Amino acid sequence: MKEKETTSLKRSLKLSHVVILGLGYMTPMTVFDTFGIVSTETGGHVPTAYLLALVAMLFTASSYGKMVKEFPVAGSAYSYTRKTINPHVGFLVGWLAMLDYLFLPMINVLLTKIYGSAAFPDVPGWMWIVGATLILTIINILGANTTANFNSLLVLFQVCVTGIFVILAYRAISGGLGTGHVVTAAPFVSPTMSFATLMTGASILCFSFLGFDAVSTYTEEAIEPKKTIPRGIFLTALIGGLIFITASYFGTAAFPDVSIFNDPEAPSPEIAAALGGAFFKALFLAGALVGTVASGLASHTSASRLLYAMGREHVLPGKLFGYVSPRFRTPVINIIVIGIFCLSALVLELEQAISFINFGALTAFTFVNLSVIAHFIIRKKMRGAKAMFRYLLSPLIGASFVGYLWYNLDLHSITLGLIWAAIGILYLVISTKGFKAKPPEIDFEEAV
Repeated sequence: MKEKETTSLKRSLKLSHVVILGLGYMTPMTVFDTFGIVSTETGGHVPTAYLLALVAMLFTASSYGKMVKEFPVAGSAYSYTRKTINPHVGFLVGWLAMLDYLFLPMINVLLTKIYGSAAFPDVPGWMWIVGATLILTIINILGANTTANFNSLLVLFQVCVTGIFVILAYRAISGGLGTGHVVTAAPFVSPTMSFATLMTGASILCFSFLGFDAVSTYTEEAIEPKKTIPRGIFLTALIGGLIFITASYFGTAAFPDVSIFNDPEAPSPEIAAALGGAFFKALFLAGALVGTVASGLASHTSASRLLYAMGREHVLPGKLFGYVSPRFRTPVINIIVIGIFCLSALVLELEQAISFINFGALTAFTFVNLSVIAHFIIRKKMRGAKAMFRYLLSPLIGASFVGYLWYNLDLHSITLGLIWAAIGILYLVISTKGFKAKPPEIDFEEAV
């Protein structure tokens, strides 16, 4: 019994920890990263686009919650697909989802270099990358609970900076800036707005919500996972969405037209300076830097847990990827592997990494919704009126919106994603001797 306890993940995460990790993954201040682009795309209706994205993501979040209750295990979309649809399909979903999990930690390291270099131009860029990678790796090795507690401080700082932004915008709007009215429908509706452009904007903003699906990878470290994880998934999406809508509302009310700025696609630093001067601009940049660290910590944790889930089932080499440190009770080797992968920020461009993430995230979203239908409607044959709404209509709505996002995915993302998929298929063919053997299945330990 003692041996089992020292080689399993430690259950220490409460609901608050899970939500903090999810919000840290989402990065509350990411609302400012895409504000200019979406404002231009939607004609100054960013909060409406966020509202549409939130509603759509809540349907997919609901699907994640349903699957967590049925399968309270690590592995997220990978585990759900292999248990409800097919082990081979499950492997490919996990393989493609790794694009999301593997590249997001690296993207945050790269963003740390970008923000750090902007604040301290004399520091070489490689030092930011190596330093950030070491910090993220060491904190994650110490344990998920340590990560959650540290992340709570980072998320709190971001929320405070966002709150100050709202207060400054409120004062400026009250003084006649922008719409001149604090309470106005203009950021949400206008005679000139277009549903097509709103949906395009929402498709861009959906990737701000990636944190809610990462929450499911903490299942085996959560206390009472069948209750904690579904609630955590929904609350992460909801709270994050409300923060995004509120911040974008005041930003839009203060500056309905971002074309007045030198860089309309990235006007946030200029907006911060216009609202609060040089001091708030510096504080704002500090918040953005903190956001990348918070997201980096959470995404680093999620990536290592996905590798752990696949390693323990021997889809990847079990001795390596399924190893848990007896001392730290964390998958140390996986954490170090992700750290090494983060160093690819030394050579990769941001656009390349984002393209991989888009393809992987949409794959995960699609198959979680399909897993709900496969498990409850097809396998369990739950086809009453209530069941048809919960297990067919709801996931279909989520899948339909994801389908719209697939339609809007750029060719670069599709090409890179298909190349990665081809590599995964080749690996699967070799490892299963031409699909003649199933990937080995080992039951995940459920919470007691």
